[in-house]
Amino acid sequence: MFRLSVCAETVFSRLPFLERARRISRAGFLVEFWRREGEEVEALAAGGIRVGTMSGSDEGSMMHPGGVAAFLQGVERRLGLAQRLGCRELNLLANALAENGASGHPAAPHPATMWITAYTTLSQVAELAEQHDVIYNLEPLNAKLDHPGYPLPRVEDVVRLVEKVGSPRIKLLFDVYHAQVQEGNVIQLIRDFHSYIGYVHVADVPGRHEPGTGEINYPQVAKALMQAGYDGAIGLEAFPASDDAEAMRRFREIFTIQE
Repeated sequence: MFRLSVCAETVFSRLPFLERARRISRAGFLVEFWRREGEEVEALAAGGIRVGTMSGSDEGSMMHPGGVAAFLQGVERRLGLAQRLGCRELNLLANALAENGASGHPAAPHPATMWITAYTTLSQVAELAEQHDVIYNLEPLNAKLDHPGYPLPRVEDVVRLVEKVGSPRIKLLFDVYHAQVQEGNVIQLIRDFHSYIGYVHVADVPGRHEPGTGEINYPQVAKALMQAGYDGAIGLEAFPASDDAEAMRRFREIFTIQE
């Protein structure tokens, strides 16, 4: 059985953040969020709301020497928030994002520098993860539509980094929406790289609405994940096409699979 989570940044977006989280939690899902901190995090902890994942750093870059210090400072700061919430899985981006979704920090201009910097930085993150008993899931984002300039747009980009670091604490966040936009052929990607997957995000194409509203055959995606032996979390990171509760219902229906 998959563990199901819902992103409070995209669902019930017209409500205050804490009310979004409460509604998601009352519906029986884990809660995901991005860059929240301070009083909002304290309120989540006080309310006993179970958090599936959260952003692991929102500063700097792991792929440019000039951005590494800020990136690692962000990792350490958000580790404290994760511990406060009892959250053991964090999602990681290659660099901070600008408000419009574009990369907020450039990658190193020379490919060798970029990849060596990414490897050494991610290795340091793996050490921190071991010390704090957490797992980081590194996410490829599509650079075609939503995140121009993002330096890890393809699933295999992340897989090769994760493979080289060689830590069970560093895994792939497989986002079906981003993979479909950037590459397509998501079923084959799951078959090829399932052993690296630590977390899954879902939304449909086009529109980034809930599964069942677009071109992706999500029942087949769910089946492929199950057949590959994946039994981790599936997160709804989608903007509901109309009704938020209905979007969560459809999501649960697709990914509640009886073995």
